[in-house]
Amino acid sequence: MTAAPDLILFNGTVFTVDKRFSVAQAVAVSDGHIVAVGDDDAVRCLAGPSTRMIDLAGRTVLPGINDSHLHGAAYGMSRPPFALDLAYPAVRSIAEVAATVGRAAAATPPGTWIIGLGWDPGFLAECTIDPPRLPNRHDLDRIAPGHPVCLNDFSAHMVWANTAALQAAGITADTPAPPGGVIDVGDDGAPTGILREAAQILVQQHLPKPTVAQRRTAITSVVAELHTRGITSYTEPGLGPGGRQTLFGGLSDDNLTAYAQLAAESALAARVTVLLLPAPMGGSAAELATGLATAPPASADPRRLRVAGVKIFGDGVPPNRTAWMTEEYAGGGHGSLCVHGATAKIQEEELHEMVRIAHAAGYQVGVHVTGDRAIDTVVNALAAADRAHPRPDARHYVIHGDFITSSSLARLAAHGYGVNMNPAIKWTVSDLMDELVGPARSAYQWPVRAAFDAAVNVCASSDAPITAPDWRQGVAAMMLRESKASGRVSGPEQRVGLADAIRAYTINPARQDFAEDWKGSIEAGKVADLCVLGADLTTVDPHDLPDVPIDLTVFDGAVVYERTL
Repeated sequence: MTAAPDLILFNGTVFTVDKRFSVAQAVAVSDGHIVAVGDDDAVRCLAGPSTRMIDLAGRTVLPGINDSHLHGAAYGMSRPPFALDLAYPAVRSIAEVAATVGRAAAATPPGTWIIGLGWDPGFLAECTIDPPRLPNRHDLDRIAPGHPVCLNDFSAHMVWANTAALQAAGITADTPAPPGGVIDVGDDGAPTGILREAAQILVQQHLPKPTVAQRRTAITSVVAELHTRGITSYTEPGLGPGGRQTLFGGLSDDNLTAYAQLAAESALAARVTVLLLPAPMGGSAAELATGLATAPPASADPRRLRVAGVKIFGDGVPPNRTAWMTEEYAGGGHGSLCVHGATAKIQEEELHEMVRIAHAAGYQVGVHVTGDRAIDTVVNALAAADRAHPRPDARHYVIHGDFITSSSLARLAAHGYGVNMNPAIKWTVSDLMDELVGPARSAYQWPVRAAFDAAVNVCASSDAPITAPDWRQGVAAMMLRESKASGRVSGPEQRVGLADAIRAYTINPARQDFAEDWKGSIEAGKVADLCVLGADLTTVDPHDLPDVPIDLTVFDGAVVYERTL
């Protein structure tokens, strides 16, 4: 006799996210798996004396959300008590950043590093009044002359350092920028304190590194927060030797050790897919090959922790003018690739070789790439690698893909490859991008509708800590294409409907994870990872969606979060 379900959710709007995106009323869970989905009568009759029955009263149930590009360990280490929160609206001006740093300096002995993350020139009053203005070392020197200060911007592609930090790193007017990096200098030729892309490492390598125990604490805290947001799966994009010198060693192999320990102790309450980072930003094919020479630690439970692929940095990011673009930015410049090489041609060849090595080694390849010229180069490299070493189901993907062209979308679709986009970042930066690339190109940034129409596997993600891991904001941004700062619509032709937006956070990232057969939709036999919202999403205005509460999160059949009603 079949045992009665442990849990039945009924009288709801259950978005199954199956191939037809069918909607049911009820779902039953037993022993960590979904055992029935259908109408109330068909499912409720399965209940036994010990079955927990939850009346949804019309509320929506989704598959557990999959934030498919989320730096979990770095997100945990980028918040108090490990670092200062400098994101809007916590700070709204350079003066407020300086005041926050000043308070930290007053509370710590001289010489102690002060670390922060999240400042955004698009939301700092002095920069919005005078757009060419960026923060500089003098803004921090006045308040913390005796403490080295390292503040990463919201994108994690730019550091704002004070003079003490530059001195600790040995950076002077004569210091050359590393490959793929930029050291901003003033009219006097001296460093301003702004370091972009690979140049960040010059300061970050001197920061104190967290212990494995601290990293475990940070990861566990993040997973608990993700449960409050209905998130049960995420991709940790970049663990390994290529991240040893980054912020907090935030992408380092110590983080992979922390994850492996948690999984072995059955203490990792999420499904984490890992991309290795064998070579740093600005790195070479030789570094990538060396980084892949050591096998990652084995996972005690591949459904909780699985190393799937390799991450490679292709170029920078558009807000910093480091994405490699075909057309110039306003004010000049095209950006560049962010790999080893003295010329664009050498860099392209190096990138091709990096992709080839990872592909030939059997890894899924995810390439951070944002500018249209860089994306075309990456797609060419992926196709060339497959010609040299044919693999029928590699599922490589473009990470971010801000300005991906229609031709590159078509080629990705032809190979069964994907794109992982960041709609909440679009919501954050669209007004700034108008100034940097012009309204037409800015409106096209993150062409989600075009990607779906091209039959590419489209995933959406937060890129936390770049934006908060709030998929509701991402769904709203995909449906509305409005600016956070002004509410102005940017690229309405790239809007998508609710169903496609939900797919981008559930079944599509399950495919990216090679896991669509056992997670990502609410179907009998799949794992019982569920997200219950406090409303019926079919009746919610997209503008209100970010405020819809998460009422319940189920992971592996167990309730891991329940909002007090």
